[in-house]
This record gives sequence, structure tokens and C-alpha cells, in this order.
Amino acid sequence: MSKRAFNFCAGPAALPEAVLQRAQAELLDWQGKGLSVMEMSHRSDEYVAIAEKAEQDLRDLMAIPSHYKVLFLQGGASQQFAEIPLNLLPEGGSADYIETGIWSKKSVEEARRYGQVNLAASGKDSEFRAIPPQDQWRLDPKAAYLHYASNETIGGVQFDWIPQAGDVPLVADMSSDILSRPVDVSKFGLIYAGAQKNIGPSGLVVVIVREDLLGKARAACPTMLNYKIAADNGSMYNTPATFSWYLSGLVFEWLKEQGGVAAMEQRNRAKKELLYGYIDGSGFYANPIATPDRSWMNVPFRLPDERLDKPFLVGAEARGLLNLKGHRSVGGMRASLYNAVGLEAVEALVAYMAEFEKERG
Repeated sequence: MSKRAFNFCAGPAALPEAVLQRAQAELLDWQGKGLSVMEMSHRSDEYVAIAEKAEQDLRDLMAIPSHYKVLFLQGGASQQFAEIPLNLLPEGGSADYIETGIWSKKSVEEARRYGQVNLAASGKDSEFRAIPPQDQWRLDPKAAYLHYASNETIGGVQFDWIPQAGDVPLVADMSSDILSRPVDVSKFGLIYAGAQKNIGPSGLVVVIVREDLLGKARAACPTMLNYKIAADNGSMYNTPATFSWYLSGLVFEWLKEQGGVAAMEQRNRAKKELLYGYIDGSGFYANPIATPDRSWMNVPFRLPDERLDKPFLVGAEARGLLNLKGHRSVGGMRASLYNAVGLEAVEALVAYMAEFEKERG
């Protein structure tokens, strides 16, 4: 078996090796049943048990209250940009949005197709390198909900705090930082997260929604996008993304074996402190984000001369350090440090960065 590389991809992202090995072992013959999970009816007792265990493990990991529904849906987080206003924004109503980067900007643009959006705050003036403090936000106390992205995967900014929304339901896109550290689910009306970063493979989105927000969808909301329909049918109104759901369940089991979300917070803190510490102390590399708003999950950094980018990436790949090229919209480099990326990966990256700096600095 070839040696696995260190994968810093922003998504689809690294999965725990133990999870991949278990999936490999079960691929042709799941627990002696003589068939693969991919071939199993989603209505079978065996698959329903897989799905129910995955949900319960996620509830345990996040301490999700009983009056919240957990949905395993298709379409990714981007589909939620439309699904949320279709379910939560009444005709003629308005919703508050916070714009902190590319993904929250896309959510604003999509929501405007369905109703009025109050852009309550934007990080545009700082070139999305800082999160506007809440005392500068222009919130509407009558808003249908307040939406924000807790972590911007591309820009590398992250909320280190939960916004105060009062009686307005708080809606959060946690695609890239869910399960990376504890969060109080009870403060939210709805949390959603694309799976392909900290949960599992792409093709799945997890939605955690407070029960009182169900049943409010517009008449024109497609059946497949109606949260109440999904909840009433156990996320199986149609055939779900069974293999992605199964693999996500294996990740949840792995997380519990590691000590849960609190243990992951300690690991993730160590990883981000090592990498940011080296960048800040080098004088060669630079991170543009305001220190209090730096992402734990996605660390963008730049070299002093763009002409060094290509040789840096060539050298990184030769050392098994993959997917460090920054998003095309911002350039530079980006290291994504999701749960499945171990401290040893960050240590190897920092060692290479020091080597490259010594040679080129």
C-alpha cells in the first residue's frame, strides 16, 4: 500500500484514514450480508439502522436538543441558499444577512431571488479580512431570520463568537467548521453544513432545524426542498445519498472514539497555533486576516513574490503536501486544517515552509 499524502484540500477534503479503511473492508460485503451499502435498499432494516445511528451519534457529538430535527439532505450547502428563504422567509417579509466573504455573498444573492434582504453588515470595506463587530450591525427586529456563515472557506475568516439575534431565529452556514469545536445548538434556529469538509464525502448536506420553524414553507416551495416534508419522512422522501450518509456515520463514530468535539477543539487549536505562529514569525510568509477573526480551518498565506508560488507548490507536492494552492479568486496559498488533518501534517508543512524560506528567502 502506497504512503498516503497529507491532504490540505478545502473540499472535498481529507477523511480519517481509519474511516476509509473500514469502508474499504465493508465495501463488497457489509457485515456478512453479501452486498455493499451502495447496493442496499434505503428502506431496509439494515440501512434504516445505519441512518438512525448516524443521526444519534451526531446528536451526541453536538448535544442537539430533542426539539430539533436532524436532516440528511442532498444538494450541498449551496442549495440551502435557496431552501432557507423558501422555508423561512414569508412572502413580503425580510431577512437579515451578514456578508463576510464569497460564500455568504452567494447566500445573499440567492435569497434576493425570493424576497427582501437587509444586508445588516458587510466586511467589504476591509476586503473581507475582518468581521464587522456586532455593535455596527443594522439588524431588523422583525426579520424572519438572521443568516451568517460561521467560517469563510475561501477568505479564511471565522466567527469566534455567536451573534446575538434576540427573538429572531439565527441561521448559520457551518459547512467548514461544524464539529471542529463545541457550539451551543440551542442558540440557533437552523444550522446547515455541506458534508465534504468535516463530515464526510460530497453530495450530502446536514440541516439541524428547530421544530417550530417547520411547516412555514411557501406554497411554491418544491416538495423536495420543504423541510417539513423531509422531517416527516426521515430524510427519505426520495432515495437519499446512502453511501455519503453511511460514510458520514463512520466519521461520527470516529469522532466519538477520538473523545468528541471537545477533544477536536484541543487538536485544532494546536494545529492552527503552530501554523499561524510560524507564519507570523517568519517574515517571509504573510496571512492577511485580522488576528481575532482568523479561521481555525482554512489558513490562507502568501509568499513575498508571486513568482515563487509555482516552485513552492511543486516542492510541496514532491513532499506529499497536496492541495495548497489558494482559491482562484484570491490567489496565494491555503492550508485547510479540518478534523481529519492531523498535527503531523501541519508539522510537515511548517518544516517544508522553513526549508523553502531558507532556500529562497
